[in-house]
Amino acid sequence: MTNEKMKSIIQAINYMKEHLDEEITSEALAKHVGYNPHHFSRVFKDVTGVSPRHYLSALRIEAGKQTLVNPTNSILKTLLGIGFRSIGTFSSKFKQFVGLSPRQFQKSIDSLHQYVNAYDFTRELQPLEIIAPSITCQVIAPKAFKGIIFIGLFPRPIPDQNPIIGHALTHQKTSCTFSNVPLGTYYVLACALPRSLNPKSYVDLSSSLRGKADYPIHVKQDTTAYMDVILRDPLPYDPPILINLPKLLFDTEKRKQEEN
Repeated sequence: MTNEKMKSIIQAINYMKEHLDEEITSEALAKHVGYNPHHFSRVFKDVTGVSPRHYLSALRIEAGKQTLVNPTNSILKTLLGIGFRSIGTFSSKFKQFVGLSPRQFQKSIDSLHQYVNAYDFTRELQPLEIIAPSITCQVIAPKAFKGIIFIGLFPRPIPDQNPIIGHALTHQKTSCTFSNVPLGTYYVLACALPRSLNPKSYVDLSSSLRGKADYPIHVKQDTTAYMDVILRDPLPYDPPILINLPKLLFDTEKRKQEEN
């Protein structure tokens, strides 16, 4: 990918961010950066992994999360500020990506923050027997990082839904094995949350360290794969991280307890 094309896509993304409350089409974005619409959509997906329309929806939901972190901000004011025109559409899209309605999201921020900070990560045990297909991941984090690392297998290169399978790790143990993985093609994505007393830092992930395996993995019946995932600062073209990681941890633990 040439620097010129990369700069054009970053320019388009910045335009999206600055005009979230407006009607934005792929045609308008293409014109803004001097591409024809077909070429623009293809290059955009090559850089980000998703279409311009999908990326724009993700940016709007991310902005909604950032606004709703403040309990005094109303849902109506939030949706109008990010380009939605009805509460129903906004609530439906928000719940699809975040896993909670906007109102539930606002109400749960403090309790989920407390849950994560009190979580006992020694309970995150690896399988006694590794069953193929399996994927072993080593997360490489900056030495100064202290906190929680979420890593999972996703069907798309954007974490806008719960992973097919995932693990929560700490900076003290940064490797894990996914055992008996369902057949399919997955992207290995990771996100790191520094320990924090501020609830906002666990739901606004725009500046969080993140990582992605160099290539998607095609899981077959006999797959036994090993890969490194390097955590880094976000890049200007990275898709937003929309899933609610504290809720994902809570739901996973609750499911384990019900199974036992």
